[in-house]
Amino acid sequence: MLTSAHVVARAGELVQVFQPGGASTGGRVVWCGTPGERDDAALVLLDDEPAWPMPKAVLRWGRMASDRPGTSCQTWGVPDLAQRSGLPVEAVQMKGKINPGTGFVGNQYVMDLLQHPPQWSEEGTSPWGGLSGAAVFCDRLLAGVVASDRAYSGHGQLNVVPAYVMHHDLAFRAALAEHGAPATGLEAVELQHLADVEPAGRGAALGSPAALLQAGRQTVPFHGRKDLLADLRAWCGRDGFGAWLLHGPGGQGKTRLAHHLAGLLAADGWAVLWPRADVIAADLRELRDVAKPLLVVLDYAESRTGQLTALVEAAAHHPGSKPFKVLLLARTGGDWWVQAKSATLLVEDYLDDAPSIRLEPLEQDPGPRLEAYRTAARALAGALPNVRGLAGHDWRAAADTLPAPSLDHDGFANALTLQMTALADLLDTTTGSPGTAPPPANQVQKVEDRLLGHERRHWQHGATAHGLNPALSRTTLETALAAAHLVGAADREQADHTWLRIPALADQPRDRRDAVTAWITALYPPAESGRPWGALQPDRLAERHIGNILAANPNLAERLIDGADDAQATLLLTVYSRAAAHPTFDGRLNDHLTRLCVRHHGQLAPHIVATTIQADYPQPLITGLDTLANDPTTAVSDLVTLHDRLPRTSQRLARTAIQLVEAITKNYRALAEANPDAYLPDLAGALNNLSVRLGEAGRRAEGLDAIEEAVRHYRALAEVDPDAYLPDLAGALNNLSTRLGEAGRRAEGLEAVEEAVTIRRALAEVDPDAYLPDLAMALNNLSVRLGEAGRRAEGLEAVEEAVTIRRALAEANPDASLPDLAMALNNLSVDLGEAGRRAEGLEAVEEAVRHYRALAEANPEQFDVDLQSSLETSAWLESFPE
Repeated sequence: MLTSAHVVARAGELVQVFQPGGASTGGRVVWCGTPGERDDAALVLLDDEPAWPMPKAVLRWGRMASDRPGTSCQTWGVPDLAQRSGLPVEAVQMKGKINPGTGFVGNQYVMDLLQHPPQWSEEGTSPWGGLSGAAVFCDRLLAGVVASDRAYSGHGQLNVVPAYVMHHDLAFRAALAEHGAPATGLEAVELQHLADVEPAGRGAALGSPAALLQAGRQTVPFHGRKDLLADLRAWCGRDGFGAWLLHGPGGQGKTRLAHHLAGLLAADGWAVLWPRADVIAADLRELRDVAKPLLVVLDYAESRTGQLTALVEAAAHHPGSKPFKVLLLARTGGDWWVQAKSATLLVEDYLDDAPSIRLEPLEQDPGPRLEAYRTAARALAGALPNVRGLAGHDWRAAADTLPAPSLDHDGFANALTLQMTALADLLDTTTGSPGTAPPPANQVQKVEDRLLGHERRHWQHGATAHGLNPALSRTTLETALAAAHLVGAADREQADHTWLRIPALADQPRDRRDAVTAWITALYPPAESGRPWGALQPDRLAERHIGNILAANPNLAERLIDGADDAQATLLLTVYSRAAAHPTFDGRLNDHLTRLCVRHHGQLAPHIVATTIQADYPQPLITGLDTLANDPTTAVSDLVTLHDRLPRTSQRLARTAIQLVEAITKNYRALAEANPDAYLPDLAGALNNLSVRLGEAGRRAEGLDAIEEAVRHYRALAEVDPDAYLPDLAGALNNLSTRLGEAGRRAEGLEAVEEAVTIRRALAEVDPDAYLPDLAMALNNLSVRLGEAGRRAEGLEAVEEAVTIRRALAEANPDASLPDLAMALNNLSVDLGEAGRRAEGLEAVEEAVRHYRALAEANPEQFDVDLQSSLETSAWLESFPE
């Protein structure tokens, strides 16, 4: 029990502890700070289990992490103002605010009471006498303990000993640990509404032995990774923003390493945040106010790129005097990481030099694996009594007598595989006949199935408790469990819609379907409020169970996708692809998943593309896209839709993109031959796209052939209908100029862009509102080509004309055109500097800086990087001699 030092006087003191309106019990002070000083707090160990209900959840400690005033708090105690002679001791509950700057120098919190200060006439005393030792909570976090009435506040403020002061004392932390209540670290009070709930926060009692393998529980002691951990600590030690991507297969130890690093940093006073997956970007931007060193960990970062962008935007407005670090954990790097880093100019600037490290297997050398296995077995044995129904077994003896397994197979290099094997071996001792261990290769591949066998007993006990046995078969229940983790559900209503798509549950009454939801909720409680259930973890266990069900019943995914929303469709494809990667299924799930994508491509197209970019095993999805591209029966409109969904650049999908646009071109060529009036424009557009894709793939000669054909078609179309097709011809000529330049045919490329300028100039004369922006863009490109040709004076004239046009557009519509004017001025300043006209170049870039400064004030996320670029151009020009 936490109280004040001045209430108990000293360590070793015997005291009485009571609850208002309840019984009392004895206690002994096991740690005591200094009465009346900044550490005026004490810990009391109760003699007996008290008569009143005690909280079962692990206590969570908190501290202020920002300088933002007005953090809500509350306390509850027995102050003198509530007491009446002859009546039982009465309690008072009060709300207040904490402003972190008040009491900062003295390492105090000051609680500003929201109630009016009480009327109190007894000189020399305080109405809050007796409140000392009351806990101060900020939402769910214990942030401190009341010490005294604050002087000169008119009884409107209370001095509070912060939790961080207590935790700074090694003896305090030792007392907690000695008596079974180890300090769990200090969470950031202001960020708790953003934080994922850690497994340790859901209480010590577990319903599932597999839950012991969750990385957040840290059941098995951390070991190894010394060099990488040292690199991460050094990275964290640098001020300002930094991002680091750690990627590797499931079970490699990414999350466990992140938890260990976070624990070390939290002990050093850092704020650590693991954001929930559903936190919106606007809320993450609040992190700009964090004043403590901050580590943000994004698990499954490949699916949370929007949050990453928001974190960069927060960092752009962070003072930078303290570290602001973002550690990204993902199963793979590659496409998603490339695209995430180029989401905006600001993000590109901040993430350009972010390291990306593939985490290698922990136990690569077979030699130390047996000791790692023994360590894991002993740690798991110590925790297994906390699992419901397993407390009666002598797990420590079981761990000590486990026969030494053969661990030479490379699969045991994976940390989770080794720990799952230790847990499965321990659990097998409860059957009385563990039997002969399978060969190492099978042991690696089958360890998830062994654990699932033990997990099934947990499922069946829960089903019986919820009245589902024998009403529903084991197969039906396990199918429902797989569906729950394959598509998820936002709420109980969506959960019921999922059951209605499973034939064995669709004809059951609503109360029985609700019992299925309640059963899964009890098995795997949700971390997020409102969600009907949480996850079977570790993830590999859930993926294996889902794979087993889908291998036996491939139609399940077909049924679940019918009526699924976007979030469910994305989750289904992600988890399905992970399950398909397991070698046990020998490619069967690959074929099933590919067929699912082909049959439902109309619904799944955007999700297939997004998942392909993010997944660590995308091959079944890519095969589905390739199948659609090469199937002559696929409608050209569907091909166009798929192509338009593809990112502009993607290494994984580069070949697929070309196949798609080649198929589109082939279709439109056939249609144009039969009906040129209707389809020749579509063919020309497809050829233009094909040219771009081929060029990006390095097939520049073929790309040049494609754009030359596109120009011929647009030229023919423009001769017949110039109003409709001259703009397209100009655009194609611009692309042709680029392809010709890449081929070394710069004179022809210059001719092409000159023609594009001529066309756009004529169009702008007729309709300036529509075509002046295009003319300015063409003039900018012309300037580049003229510069490459050594005709710098003419190039300078072109960019000056572009600036003139964009200045006029900005005067008429500054919101739309001011960014283009600023960019053109910056380009002009560079050309002027290279022409030796330093003063004019400085004048142009100074105007660009003014515009970018104004734009950045209104929209810093978009224009901060442009402003910085213009400032660098200005510095470059300043370095020129007069």
